Formats: sequence, C-alpha cells, structure tokens
Amino acid sequence: MSEHRTDEVDRLKRSIDWKQGMAIALGVPLLILPSLGYLPLWTSAAAIVIWGLSVIQGFMQNAAYAEMATTFPKASGLPGFAQHIFRTENFTGKYDKGKLIGGFSAWSYWFAWNPVLAIFAILIGGYLHGLFPILGETFTEYQLSLLSGLVIFTGLSVVNWFGLKDGAILGYILGVLSLIPLIVLTVAPFATGHVDLANITGNWLPADWTWDMNHILILLGIFAIAQWSACGWETAAIYGPEYKNPSKDVPKALLAVGLICFLSYVLVQAAVIGVLGVDGVIAEPVSPLIPVAQAIFGESGSLLTIIMLIVAMILIIQTAYLGSSRAMHSMATEGNLPKFFGKTNRHGTPFVALLVTAAFNMVLISVGSMAAILAAAAIGYTFANGISLFAYVKAKKHPSFANLERPFKAPKGWKHVAMLFGLFNLPLCLVGVVYLNSLEIGWGATWVGFIVLSLYIPIWYYSQHESSKHHKAADDAHALDLDESDPELVPDPIR
Repeated sequence: MSEHRTDEVDRLKRSIDWKQGMAIALGVPLLILPSLGYLPLWTSAAAIVIWGLSVIQGFMQNAAYAEMATTFPKASGLPGFAQHIFRTENFTGKYDKGKLIGGFSAWSYWFAWNPVLAIFAILIGGYLHGLFPILGETFTEYQLSLLSGLVIFTGLSVVNWFGLKDGAILGYILGVLSLIPLIVLTVAPFATGHVDLANITGNWLPADWTWDMNHILILLGIFAIAQWSACGWETAAIYGPEYKNPSKDVPKALLAVGLICFLSYVLVQAAVIGVLGVDGVIAEPVSPLIPVAQAIFGESGSLLTIIMLIVAMILIIQTAYLGSSRAMHSMATEGNLPKFFGKTNRHGTPFVALLVTAAFNMVLISVGSMAAILAAAAIGYTFANGISLFAYVKAKKHPSFANLERPFKAPKGWKHVAMLFGLFNLPLCLVGVVYLNSLEIGWGATWVGFIVLSLYIPIWYYSQHESSKHHKAADDAHALDLDESDPELVPDPIR
C-alpha cells in the first residue's frame, strides 16, 4: 500500500481493455522516424539488425515489466512499480533514500517520454514548411514548429480531458490513418521490385569500421538511441491502474504492440536502405521515406507520404503525452512529487500533469535541435530501464515481495535476464550514448540531460517536506478526534 495516500478524486479509473491499451501504444512503431536516417549514418545496413535486436531487447525487458505491472496493478507501469519496490518498508524517518531511487527512475522515465512531443512538433513544422509554400512565405520553420506544438498540445489536452477511453478512440482513428499507409509504403518497394538487395548485403558496415573501443562505444550509444524507439512499447504497461483486467490486458497489449514493432522496424529500415542505398539514406537523414515514396508513387506519393507522416506524428505525440503525464501522476501519488501534480478531474484525467507536460515541451521546442533533444531523452531512458529492471530483481528476491500473487509470470529464472539487461542499460548504454553525443553534437545535449535529471533531487526533498507536514497535520487531527471522544473528557449529563 502506498505510504502517500490520495483522495478518491485523484485516482485513475479502470476504463480500458487490452485492445484500447494497444491502440494508445500504436504510436510507438512511428518512433523510428527521427532515427531512420541516423542509424545508417553510423552503422550502414547493419541498422536493420540493430532495430531487430532492440525490439527483441524490448521483449526481454517487457516480460519483466508485465509481471510487475500485474503484481502491482495499482502502479503505473515502470514508474509506478519501481517507486513501490524501492521504498523502505516501515520507514519512520523523513527522507527515505529508497523512495529517492524509485522516484528518480520515474522522473527519468518522464524525461525520456516527455521530449517526444517537442521532437515531433519540430518535425511537423519542418514538413509543413516544405509542403505548403504559402506557409513558408509567412512563417519560419521555427515559428511553424511552435505553432504546431501549441495547436496539437491544446487539441490533445481537450480530447484527453474526458478520460483515457477517449484517448484510445483517438488512437484507433490515427492508427488506421497512419499505420496502414506506412505498411503500404514499406511493403510496396519489395512488391514492385524497387528494393535492390545489393544495397543491403553490400553495405553491412561502414568501410572504416573496426572492432576497437571507439567503435564499441559508438555501437553501445547506437543501441541506447535505438532502444528509445524500439523498446518504447513498454508504455502499454503504464496504464496498469486503468485496465479493467490488468492480469490479462497488460501482457496481451504488450505482446500485440511488440509484434507490430518488430515487423515494422525491421521492414521499414530495410525498405528505405534497399531503395535508396546507404548513401541515399544519409543524404535524406530527416525523412528518407519521402524519396522512397517518390520512387514508387511519383510526386503525388511524396505529398501523400508527408500528410501520412504528419498524422503519424500526432499519434506518437498522443502516446507520449499520455505516458509522460501518467508517470508524473504516479510520482505525485507515491509522494515523490508535490501532491499538486497528481490532481485529476472528475473523468480521472491527471490534468495538471498534462498541462505541465505541454508547457515543458513548448520550452523544449525553443531549443530547436531535434538531435540534441533526442540525445538528452535517451540518457533518461537508460536510467529508467536500468533502475526498473533492478527493481524487478529486488521484487523477486526480497521477502516482502517474493510471495506476492503474480497473475502473469515471466519465464523461470527471468531475474537473471533482467539483471543482464539492467547492466546493459546501466552503465554500458549510458556510457555509450554520452560518448556518441560527444562525437556527434558536442556536450550540450549531455549536460541538458543530466541537469534536468538532477533537478529532481531538490524537487524530491521538497515533496518529502510537504508529505511530512501533511502526515503531521493528519496525525494531529486524529489525536484531536480521539481526545474529543474520550469518555473522561466528555461531560456526563446525569451528573
């Protein structure tokens, strides 16, 4: 049971099944878009293999997350159960360092998902600037990005105000409008013979690639960037408190989205490299799907692709918006953020978290560099995954959790798998992404990432101070009630 109790108004409502959870998470396959041209820059056609391995990594990690999400059905996925597990049992002091670790994991997860909104708003602004000349004459690309963010965040706030069920309906609509054209654009190059297998088999790795420490660190950094996209379907588990039947809905939603991700990530990257070649992809790093569409469907195909991609980006913004707001709500209900951030409306929507997330991303858009924002977010994601996997290991071994009912169980011995991938994230992928950032975009993104993550420490200490005052006031009120009901203190009317 959470140490930090919340009022009924601040609890999420169980309103969705696994199909609706899957629909909300369907934006995850589209997370490949910012990195579709980035991975081949460093690894050539081996990017196809990296995507596949990264999704398999997601299956390994998400089996543990599914077990935890069903063991702690009131917790919001990764950010929720990590906070619960690391909290010190029967702690009576003011600052529980275990809560700090769990809260930091949730904060890292929030920071990993949060910038998705800004990244795709920037992309949308760029596409609109190139697609409609009249807009290009009126606004700069930067202004269009800000305007796109403002319009999209406002619209999604209105839609999601009425609860997660309506967010799932929007996910269905956008999923059909974006995933089907994406599948067509992926399959069509193979069906029409536009894919040249020599572009793939003849360019597995860059000509200067050697297995020295420099390239191993680069590869670890690439895996950190790739998992930010390819493992992101764990977001289907974050809605644990809102599934009608978490024990069945969580694993079904995760499996369905995972299979879609595996097929889409491998085939999309293979199609793009097969049509354009590695050099062609590098020449179009932002959106190589556009020249692929032009090669297959002509100029009209290019227009259709941009429109499809814009719709797809709105879908992934919706996925990230919901995921990051639930992470913030979870931190507030666990006492790791000030209570204010956990406020919900009568529909069970954490509206304060939604508004804060939108405002934070409007600030991020002003940074202007999509690569820098993604690099910083990837740092947060390695922390979130690493700590969450260590939480799973603790839950399997600690006496307080070892005997809890587990409606869904990962395969026997999975704690060893979780420990292996936890160490892969921390420290290996973390070191790799910091090294890769230093080579690609300098140290700015790394500093932004660590500064935002470190800001959590003073916020956490403030929330513990607030929680302590709240509990003292509650104890005083309880003591007063006891005094007033004491027979020795109540006058006897007979006497």
